[in-house]
Amino acid sequence: MTRIAIVGPGAIGGTIAAWLAQNPALSITVCARTPFDDLVVETPQAQITARPKVVTDPADVEPVDWVMVATKTYDVDSTAPWLSRLVDKTSRIAIVQNGVEHVRLFSHLVPPAQLVPVMINLPAARTAPGRIVQQRHGIISVPAGADGEALVALFAGTEISASADADFLSQVWIKLVSNSAAIFPALTLRATGPVWNNDVADIIGGIVTECAAVARAEGAIVPESVVAATIESARTMDEGTRGSSIQVDRMAGNRMEIDARNGVIVRLGEKHGIPTPVNKMLVTLLAASGSPWAKRDQV
Repeated sequence: MTRIAIVGPGAIGGTIAAWLAQNPALSITVCARTPFDDLVVETPQAQITARPKVVTDPADVEPVDWVMVATKTYDVDSTAPWLSRLVDKTSRIAIVQNGVEHVRLFSHLVPPAQLVPVMINLPAARTAPGRIVQQRHGIISVPAGADGEALVALFAGTEISASADADFLSQVWIKLVSNSAAIFPALTLRATGPVWNNDVADIIGGIVTECAAVARAEGAIVPESVVAATIESARTMDEGTRGSSIQVDRMAGNRMEIDARNGVIVRLGEKHGIPTPVNKMLVTLLAASGSPWAKRDQV
């Protein structure tokens, strides 16, 4: 029996927990702030349910084979009490988060050699504790190697397609390039398509090309087709399109993952001497637009 703990059962963590719990060979524990009785996920095909063990106190857990951390990137240090109880020398820790700095963010909490960064594309929304709507099939990418292959095997038989990639660095940066333009509608609270004009096109193009330039300086391979597709997606975004997680968080009054999504472009741009004026301005504006009383996600 493989023992797995999910820390942070929000939209992503809860969906992962529910799918993994469909396999009787896996023992699933959910580590949450808010208790709930079961998980119910409306998937693109059907509803799935699960009744994993749900714990709210780190004192009630013990070391497991896998820890999957699915908290927001700004909430890293809140996982420390859980990791101190869940991790021993044989545990592996999968970091299922946005951004490109999975290992850096957690290396002060657990040995980096035990960390497995995870790129995930899984559109989902939590409607209440333990209640999630999964909009599309999910995709997971992890670095090639023994740990990556072991994680991929856990998702066999689920509707989350997992693969190990020898060029994982490019995968996470391609996702970030594709997501980088979402800062504009998060700030304006409007879809980009209906307000598209030459000025908006210049802003979106600036966001994306700056991100791609930084990605390449970091060693990632980002085809120009990814840049073009991201700009085209923004140009054709319909009014009423469900916003990205950063927009949803702003509208809900939650903290936003500004640094992990666009702040990192500015920080690493400075490291490489690459100007990122468009991202820097929008990061500054979006950070200033957030409520000083932003509530924490109760996951």
